[in-house]
Amino acid sequence: MIGTTQEVSEARPLLLHVDGSSTAQGSVAGIVLTTPQGDDMKFAVKFEFKASNNEAEYKALVLGMRMAQDAGASHLLAYSDSQLIVKQVNGEYDAKEESMVQYL
Repeated sequence: MIGTTQEVSEARPLLLHVDGSSTAQGSVAGIVLTTPQGDDMKFAVKFEFKASNNEAEYKALVLGMRMAQDAGASHLLAYSDSQLIVKQVNGEYDAKEESMVQYL
């Protein structure tokens, strides 16, 4: 099927790249949303609460997903450098900690 440019763009997903980090000074997240046209929207977030590194990764993912939804995304591909988070979200690993179960 041949569609209009708009139809083709709508079928292509919004890309989400996230990275969360936690240190003694606090927790932060980096979020990049890339439109089907290749435009990047970059965000840095400082969380006002203490979190483990894995919690910061999950918070970054959830926040990025909400931002994509607010931007009107109907298709989304999400990427994270956290093997644990990726495998839990994909169902390859079970979440054992209660906080991880809540994020899933």
